[in-house]
Amino acid sequence: MITAVITGASSGLGRELALGIKKIFPEIEELWLVARRRDRLEELAAGLDVRCEIIAADITAGDGMAELSRRIAEKKPEIRLLVNNAGCGTLGNFDGMEISGQLNMVDLNIRALTAVTRVALDFMPEGGNIINISSIASFVPNARMAVYCASKSYVRAFSRALGMELRGRKIAVTAICPGPMSTEFLDVAGINGNSKTFEKLPRVPAAKVAMGALRAARKRRPVYTPGLFYKFYRVLSAVVPDTIMMWFART
Repeated sequence: MITAVITGASSGLGRELALGIKKIFPEIEELWLVARRRDRLEELAAGLDVRCEIIAADITAGDGMAELSRRIAEKKPEIRLLVNNAGCGTLGNFDGMEISGQLNMVDLNIRALTAVTRVALDFMPEGGNIINISSIASFVPNARMAVYCASKSYVRAFSRALGMELRGRKIAVTAICPGPMSTEFLDVAGINGNSKTFEKLPRVPAAKVAMGALRAARKRRPVYTPGLFYKFYRVLSAVVPDTIMMWFART
């Protein structure tokens, strides 16, 4: 069965990606929805016009990743599309936050994404697509988001390198680098009300980011940044030294 696997599917951008997949990838016959909150996944699945497999698991934990790997190995789906959307962030000075939260960010944004990708590739045919959700934070290191920026830089670099490796298999990898969206991420990360920079930045609707991301993947683009303002920021960050950009981008 031709399958799309989406991590972090229970809310925000992940939910919008799940809702939009059939519009851009009509050949998909089944969605595997992966997130911790089963009730959210069941509610999402009930509103989709495609067969859904629900995997309620914490993929940062050994047993959660093992469960996802076991089910993929057992059912052997033809993974036409993998969307690595699961991620987290926290605003604050590194030396003022608990290390457990920072390490959890590394586990989810880097280790889990890498592990899911490796497992999925064994079941991905020629012509497959991988979407990795990075961020505009990958362009310039931001004070008070040190680990988050570093993790998203990994996602973008990993995506570009992996895309080059997989050209022979005709598998495309697209790094999505959106700006802030009006989702629960901003509240969970402690950003709303605590950063004048974020308050000034334009929001791009999650639904618009999702559809743009899916179209970019369909066109097999290596990087996609939604919004004219953030496209300009991406270009600027490539030509202006980090030492200067970090002062303008500080959170």
